Amino acid sequence: MRRALSLTLAATAVSATAIPGVSVATTPDTVRWGPCSEKKAASPRLECSTLKVPLDYRNPDGRQIEIAISRLASKEPSKHRGVLLTNPGGPGISGLGYPAVLAASGLPQKVLDSYDVIGFDPRGTGRSTPVTCDLTPAQRNRGNLPPYAHTAADVARAAGNARTIAKQCAVSKTGSMLPHTTTANTARDMDRIREALGEPKLSYLGGSYGSYLGAVYTTLFPGHSDRIVLDSNLGPGGYDVTAMRLFARGMEDRFPDFAAFAAARPEYGLGTTPEKVTAKFSELAKRLEAKPVRGVDGTLFRGVTFDRLYSDASMPLLAEMWQALDKDRPLPPDTPPSMDDMESFMAARFYVICGDSRWPGTIREYQRNVAVDRLEYPMLGGSTASIGPCAFWPAERVEPPVRIGDRGPSNVLMVQNERDPGTPLAGAQELRRAFGKRATMVTADQGGHGVYPFGPNTCANDTVTAFLTAGERPSRDLACAAEPSK
Repeated sequence: MRRALSLTLAATAVSATAIPGVSVATTPDTVRWGPCSEKKAASPRLECSTLKVPLDYRNPDGRQIEIAISRLASKEPSKHRGVLLTNPGGPGISGLGYPAVLAASGLPQKVLDSYDVIGFDPRGTGRSTPVTCDLTPAQRNRGNLPPYAHTAADVARAAGNARTIAKQCAVSKTGSMLPHTTTANTARDMDRIREALGEPKLSYLGGSYGSYLGAVYTTLFPGHSDRIVLDSNLGPGGYDVTAMRLFARGMEDRFPDFAAFAAARPEYGLGTTPEKVTAKFSELAKRLEAKPVRGVDGTLFRGVTFDRLYSDASMPLLAEMWQALDKDRPLPPDTPPSMDDMESFMAARFYVICGDSRWPGTIREYQRNVAVDRLEYPMLGGSTASIGPCAFWPAERVEPPVRIGDRGPSNVLMVQNERDPGTPLAGAQELRRAFGKRATMVTADQGGHGVYPFGPNTCANDTVTAFLTAGERPSRDLACAAEPSK
């Protein structure tokens, strides 16, 4: 759900005024709940609706776009305390079915009783006025990672494709949405959702890119923020060039878990020690760069390996993929993942990450970054430091990036795995410092992407549940020890 390869990665707020005296039971006419489409109805209890919001909040009476929203309503009126808005990450990922996913994945019943759990497709995504870059099948199949660059010339060659995609996005039929498809405007849409639901405040649970979206929301609307949970955290700059380069560090943080897993299972034939498994990675990457096997080249091998490190449950499949590539045997199902239906996701991702902040604009700077990261983080640094469409994005920016700081109520709980490949601990620590007294952070001694409620660490999960249901938050940062696998 929060995958980087196959799915993946201070402004003036236009503040909406809360509707005084309107209870949840008398939801304004702006939201009329009804059945969700069959595809999104992962739970028969999930309801859907739409809401109109301004494309450009500087011109609130101008063009309106449609935002799709969903609700998993509390069935316990006596325990109900408000709404919990959710986001699964991305950017570019639909969040309409996410409340049902959370419920099916172990979101505690007392949380489901305490809140109407709200999902939504962020602007430009899914059913919320989707954007396009007219990406060709070949462009989609390249995925989100630039080709692994071994030399400065490799970076220069990648620039042509990056420039082409940036131009396609700009001249597409949705190109007029480029300046307005940003995290700040999505946060403003969230506040319109809050207002339409008649809520004076909203609570929030967001992971991965959703951590940055929540950080921006509570920065722009501190007075409308209730209990804010940020899971698997990007740094204070969001999904910027720094976050992209941090993927390589995240892979190095996380890979030892897989190396130990594979070494303990000699049936895979990938090495009897973690060191030998690590050497096998380098050997396969080099071999596949020289001669792809079953359509998998070196860059795709690195990217799918990174992708499958997001979850312990994916490790057997990853080991099977390595084994198949090593022996030139049929690959496991959905390896590599199909990108056929990913145009909208990839386009929305480009719109947001390229529009949120300025990326280096010269090939030379990416060449320097690659030279540094390839040495420091050799597994992935040659890809994640290389050049992408954001280098050639149209210059127009409606506003500067939102600056995350310590002004506002102390109502943010950050939760973070120590060995997270997609949003490494180093970035989370930067965000924690930026929030200052506003936040408390819980770290879990485990690997993978996503803590609550998906991870097995009961210390971390119970801390989040206590905050959401009772407002109880640790008085200082908390380190949760590793727990035995069940």
